[in-house]
Amino acid sequence: MAYRDKPYSLFNFIVDIGGPAADTPSGGFQEVSGLGMEITVAEYRAGNKKDNAPDKVSAGYKVSDVTLKRGVMGDDALYSWLDAVRTGKYDAPRTVTIELLSEDRQSSASVWKLVGARPMKYTGPTLTGTGTDVAVEELVLACEGISMEF
Repeated sequence: MAYRDKPYSLFNFIVDIGGPAADTPSGGFQEVSGLGMEITVAEYRAGNKKDNAPDKVSAGYKVSDVTLKRGVMGDDALYSWLDAVRTGKYDAPRTVTIELLSEDRQSSASVWKLVGARPMKYTGPTLTGTGTDVAVEELVLACEGISMEF
């Protein structure tokens, strides 16, 4: 990726949840949050070390849960995946791809791949007779790993 003097906009992105229709993006996501990873650091000091300060040693890492939000649509891809995992019919994790697009919407600025992703929580929309907002559903994914491509 070439150096830029300004950051990319955050609203040009595509989410692909994998699965049977992996060749088409899953429609209508308005927000992706929780992309992250945390590396655990352990302190260790050998008994014969002359300095009293411990060494910092990288230990394991964990990937944050990722939340996807979208307006309720006629597409049942998310619910079908969630229901298959819930009922035990399908427990194989998927690779979910989140692609940040450049301004021309033709090339990728960054791509995050959520490895071993599976749904862990679904929240339906809050419905109210006085509201004017879009009905939004939320899906939280547990991930085993995350990778980035530039």
